[in-house]
Amino acid sequence: MTQRVFGITGWKNSGKTTLTERLVAAFAARRLRVATIKHAHHAFDIDQPGTDSFRHRAAGATETALVSSRRWALMHELRDDEEEPLLSHMLARLSPCDLVLVEGFKNESHPKIECRRLEARDHSPLAGAVPGIIAIAADHEVQGGALPVFRLDDVAAICTFIADHLKLPAR
Repeated sequence: MTQRVFGITGWKNSGKTTLTERLVAAFAARRLRVATIKHAHHAFDIDQPGTDSFRHRAAGATETALVSSRRWALMHELRDDEEEPLLSHMLARLSPCDLVLVEGFKNESHPKIECRRLEARDHSPLAGAVPGIIAIAADHEVQGGALPVFRLDDVAAICTFIADHLKLPAR
């Protein structure tokens, strides 16, 4: 199965997470299996101090799996001698699905839509400066040049655009 990957990118506070969340719901409503990858620009922890898994990691485990009847998670600790993994490495670790939505990873070459909001920290256009941007979604009037421009809240149109671009199966 060919992995279909589409990105949502933009500056901080540009609406990336909200758009990603709404696209996941829209594609799931179409009965597609959707996976997501989110790039974080800072240290983060999904575990809590004092839990057994946190204690395993604190003791030096490089990978810790948490497994229950409802979900499982695998946490991998990057040690000082390890580089942040590439998007391709993370994509290879995912289970088969119909679509992978990637939030962030703006410098990777996969196709992506650029989010723009008036509230964003930066307003410098990414289109033309980073690879793979094939459309723009904004909450204000923008000139997209040759790129299609969508309203940031027009999830149905953006969803259809992505589905057409990636030739997603109709269900």
